[in-house]
Amino acid sequence: MRDDATGTRARTRGAPLLPLPPGCRVAALVRRVKRFSVELRTPDGPLWAHSNNSGSMLGLTRPGTPVLVSPAANPARRLRYTQECVWLAERAVPGAASGAGAPMGAGAAGAGAPSGPGFWVGVNTSVPNRLLEAAFRAGRLPFAAGYTELRREARRGQSRLDGLFTGPGLPPLWVECKNVTLVEDDAACFPDAASERGRKHLRELMDIVAGGERAAMFYLVQRPDGRCFAPADCIDPDYARLFWQALDAGVEMRPFRALVSPAGIDLGAPLPLAPRPPAAGHAF
Repeated sequence: MRDDATGTRARTRGAPLLPLPPGCRVAALVRRVKRFSVELRTPDGPLWAHSNNSGSMLGLTRPGTPVLVSPAANPARRLRYTQECVWLAERAVPGAASGAGAPMGAGAAGAGAPSGPGFWVGVNTSVPNRLLEAAFRAGRLPFAAGYTELRREARRGQSRLDGLFTGPGLPPLWVECKNVTLVEDDAACFPDAASERGRKHLRELMDIVAGGERAAMFYLVQRPDGRCFAPADCIDPDYARLFWQALDAGVEMRPFRALVSPAGIDLGAPLPLAPRPPAAGHAF
């Protein structure tokens, strides 16, 4: 039973792959400012926290919503907390995964703690990349079986991709990670805002496959209510068309559910893809 540099802990402890640090607290959302900071309300007054989520966070920014924040590793940082999770209330979650309906956990304290039915949604966009590595080190990433090395933020030409797996006798496997917080009609969807960067990544992965190497999208769904995964064609139809083109070209689409709780983030089961809509994936 050991801890390693990735934050992975032995499964016999029952700890998540990415435990949250001590000193987390819950406060009520007041407003989101310029996407990268949030104002929260505590009994002691306002508290500002950093948000690294550049998406729209559609449906997750209602004033009064409980927000779970973690203390910054650097106590001298201007914003001393980081937004980790948002509580989504009043949603029925049949057979919800671990963490749903669990309002508090060890180390998480503060006014505004959620009550009643609902679940935590993980909004920290650094989590998918870190969980990819932690799951690989723990031997829990089935599509990377046989690979022995992982390099994060690997450069390819003028671009960087989130991960590059290598192993003896195996083709290089390039992976790009995305955080998913939107669910519509039981489908977890990405993106939640038009994403030129996301479209660029799909084109890069298609180019990798055309060159004879493996490429995959790792979509981490940080909420328990999506039953399948689909590109968000109602938000970014160009991304959706490219998604299906990339799938046809051999890019591997790997959506996984995350198990989100105040204790941390763990890797759940893979999610199936939703049925392809008619005419999706045609060139444009």
